[in-house]
Amino acid sequence: MRKLLFLLFLAAPAWAEMPPNSDQFVATAVEEYGLSADDVRAILEQAEYQQSIVDAISRPAEGKPWYEYRKIFLGQKRIDDGVTFWQNNRELIAAASEKFGVDESIIVAIIGVETFYGRITGNYRTIDALVTLGFYYPQNLKSDRSAFFSKELLQFLKLASEEGLPATEITGSYAGAMGMGQFMPSSYLEYAVDFDEDGHRDLWSSTDDAVGSVANYLKRHKWQLNQPIAVRMKVSENADFSALEGSYKPSLTVAEWKEKGFTPLAEVAGDTPAALLKLKEPDRNGYWMVFNNFYVITRYNRSPRYAMAVYDLSQAIQSKMGDSPDQGTTDP
Repeated sequence: MRKLLFLLFLAAPAWAEMPPNSDQFVATAVEEYGLSADDVRAILEQAEYQQSIVDAISRPAEGKPWYEYRKIFLGQKRIDDGVTFWQNNRELIAAASEKFGVDESIIVAIIGVETFYGRITGNYRTIDALVTLGFYYPQNLKSDRSAFFSKELLQFLKLASEEGLPATEITGSYAGAMGMGQFMPSSYLEYAVDFDEDGHRDLWSSTDDAVGSVANYLKRHKWQLNQPIAVRMKVSENADFSALEGSYKPSLTVAEWKEKGFTPLAEVAGDTPAALLKLKEPDRNGYWMVFNNFYVITRYNRSPRYAMAVYDLSQAIQSKMGDSPDQGTTDP
């Protein structure tokens, strides 16, 4: 059985009792992940319920309308620091772009949106976040995601074992995301790479590994280098507006959408697969045609507002870097 790396404190356990259904959880950890039952129980005993985690999951930033959400990530400092991050890591980012076939500006923007280029990676103990949400997920929300976080907890214990991480010391977001790119444990296991080739996948202190891992994640979700992400579009009066409430996975071609009354305001090949997007702006709705790469960004975070923030930030940084101007970015 795998042994977990953790600290045993002399203080009494943080829980008055083990979390509900913990016996089944421990059994799964042993049977499916090959972990030690005693180690898993010891770690669960050291986890602390955090009400602030429950509060945060109940009001995520992705619930804000687009025009408010955008302000969080498109401030001048985040743009300026993105330029600095790119300039300081030119060779690294270029190497990752070449190896994985992902646009450089998008790699920079995702790290910028996620952690302000590694400066804000989260102060919650990951074990606290995943135990709180896996065993005590708030019942007042529309959907119960406790099973998801319980599985991520198992993946975290597996990760700690495989990478030799101190399971009770690792910190991250209130949802259990970790490192510069904010990978959930399952994503860390699946997509993180040892880009600096030092024998460890370190998404906290190795910028090389973080950049390479973000690029690998996008590649594995079928990113297309130098292809469009999003362009504004015109919607005719007789268009079927219900089409704007569909999936962000491209379903029809640009030409087919044109026939239905949706016309991009920038030149895009008629055979390019596309989807439609509506975003709430201060005094109107903004209408967008989005493409495969936009959908890929939503695999990183399923919110279309997140994907648009990444795209907008990438264009703002790229513009200030003096590279080619963007196509179809949102208005300032």
